[in-house]
Amino acid sequence: MSEKTYEVRTYGCQMNVHDSERLSGLLEGAGYVRAPEGADGDADVVVFNTCAVRENADNKLYGNLGRLAPMKTKRPGMQIAVGGCLAQKDRDTIVKKAAWVDVVFGTHNIGKLPVLLERARVQEEAQVEIAESLEAFPSTLPTRRESAYAAWVSISVGCNNTCTFCIVPALRGKEKDRRTGDILAEIEALVAEGVSEITLLGQNVNAYGSDIGDREAFSKLLRACGKIEGLERVRFTSPHPRDFTDDVIAAMAETPNVMPQLHMPLQSGSDTVLKAMRRSYRQDRFLGIIEKVRAAMPHAAISTDIIVGFPGETEEDFLQTMHTVREARFAQAFTFQYSKRPGTPAATMEDQIPKEVVQERYMRLVALQEEISWEENKKQVGRTVEVMVAEGEGRKDGATHRLSGRAPDNRLVHFTKPDQDVRPGDVVTVEITYAAPHHLLAEGPTKAVRRTRAGDAWEKRTAEPQQGAGVLLGLPKVGVPEPLPAATGGCSVQ
Repeated sequence: MSEKTYEVRTYGCQMNVHDSERLSGLLEGAGYVRAPEGADGDADVVVFNTCAVRENADNKLYGNLGRLAPMKTKRPGMQIAVGGCLAQKDRDTIVKKAAWVDVVFGTHNIGKLPVLLERARVQEEAQVEIAESLEAFPSTLPTRRESAYAAWVSISVGCNNTCTFCIVPALRGKEKDRRTGDILAEIEALVAEGVSEITLLGQNVNAYGSDIGDREAFSKLLRACGKIEGLERVRFTSPHPRDFTDDVIAAMAETPNVMPQLHMPLQSGSDTVLKAMRRSYRQDRFLGIIEKVRAAMPHAAISTDIIVGFPGETEEDFLQTMHTVREARFAQAFTFQYSKRPGTPAATMEDQIPKEVVQERYMRLVALQEEISWEENKKQVGRTVEVMVAEGEGRKDGATHRLSGRAPDNRLVHFTKPDQDVRPGDVVTVEITYAAPHHLLAEGPTKAVRRTRAGDAWEKRTAEPQQGAGVLLGLPKVGVPEPLPAATGGCSVQ
């Protein structure tokens, strides 16, 4: 009897990507193997890990489920499971609209997937199980990591904020922090496997500690990461300006392996709009944080999220956002056109902005940020940087005889392929010779190549038989999102 295969399709934020690692690990622990790349639904189990934030997310899900219905009819024993935020939100509706779905599970009980699949098979009826509170931190479940050198580590789940555009807290629940000792133990285990870069992950990552009453718990965690031998790069996503305190800035600046990179969601530069969004900071507070970060880390690259056209936004409000962008000089901004999200307070607000007005403002903002990104990147020309070689970053690398990777500040760098062998996870030293708005070039000879344990781990993994490509993991990209979403993701991890 041949082994049963599985496929996991992931939508949405980094939290979902991390959950999909665990879903893959759970299925492999239950005896399934990853379906070959390009299977396109031709697997024994197909899992949809959904997002409820994107526009028309439910229509897209049901469209994809509909395409699988005839395949399921032709393949007795095939099973389809739907999990994630949309499953948490819609529950019984999914089975009513798509009766061929076998399992529906929520954000709090992903560890139950193998049991629910088996129960659905034995009982020959759909299993819908939505837990109302977290049963296990994602990081405590089995995993199938796709990157040998970079990994996510969940430090908290849920969110205590009540932003009016965001439905995520209702689906992920209140913030729950993981024990510091458990986090550090997982990081140490990952480093022992060859991982050299980790990203601390949370819906509101720097609020870590509120669950245990320690306001400095996050800065202490960053400093503790600095003591882990072999851990070269530490990043985190995403913080909230309300909780971004001076002790965190000091920890970033004083801990060598915490990278000079920060993703700080702005959402709007208008105090009036920020109040309507229930964002508990104002423009002065936000720019004050940016100023302190730059004073402590002059070469830090700061990126952000911005929503254009929030209900009630006037031209003056929008100009305040443009002013904030000019002052902050972000290396990158992920800009979104507001559109209604059912279930959020903003969806029923008066003064919804006409689409054509939103589009025109959006184009002005994108043009401004493009100009600033290019100017900030030009400042990198002539600098010598260490680049961690990545797998599959540059789509034109084959034609240009280049490799690609990330600088400490997470800027994407394409560099001339050196004569000696270089593997993903290895580190090269190069001089930046050219800047574009969304990447840098190092066209001269490589100054140095450092072979690393992470490169060894990648080499070992690629020498082993692999089943399919799996979900794309690694670190959040700094380049242009493709395609640009039509609307924001609620929480800043989207």
